[in-house]
Amino acid sequence: MGGGESNYEIHQNAYIKLILHALKHKTSSVNGVLLGRISGNDGNVEIVESVPLFHSHIGLLPPLEISLIMIEEYYADKGLSIVGYFHANERFDDFEVGNVAKNIADHIFKYFPQAALLLLDNKKLEALLKEGKDRSPVMQLYTKEVSRSWKLVGTDASGPLKIKEPSANIILLDYISSGKWKDIVDFDDHLDDISKDWLNPELFK
Repeated sequence: MGGGESNYEIHQNAYIKLILHALKHKTSSVNGVLLGRISGNDGNVEIVESVPLFHSHIGLLPPLEISLIMIEEYYADKGLSIVGYFHANERFDDFEVGNVAKNIADHIFKYFPQAALLLLDNKKLEALLKEGKDRSPVMQLYTKEVSRSWKLVGTDASGPLKIKEPSANIILLDYISSGKWKDIVDFDDHLDDISKDWLNPELFK
């Protein structure tokens, strides 16, 4: 990729699902993967879907490997592949990208060099819950250039991460106030009870 960063556009449902997952497990770190594709000739990354992964076994490799294989197989048929990683830290005021997040994101980066690492911004989320005005994502975007470390790229509304639908935060607030986060199923839940569907087919009905 010569000259210039990629832009990232996340679809509303993919965005909301990750935040609801973090809200369901407020006292622990949670993570998820982003699925999408390169769109157009400009090499921008379109994040179409997301899958909540874990809230308890967050750094353990065997469940992670199982989940990534299952996710990749399922979405390959739909023309989507894993394009990034989402992480929410356990502590509200923790804005560091920790080792677990870096390791998993590094793994994805090997296969997809424009991988996005999204970190939940609790302060922005809290401000949104209080005021409900902001339309920009309540997530920080980190990207990695070859052989360098993950670095934070533009965090404001004009930054490289956009939500596809302008009303996403309004709908998010509606889902939060109606307790939708209780319904989120992640891979932890699925591995404990395989009748629980990690695709969350009922969530947006």
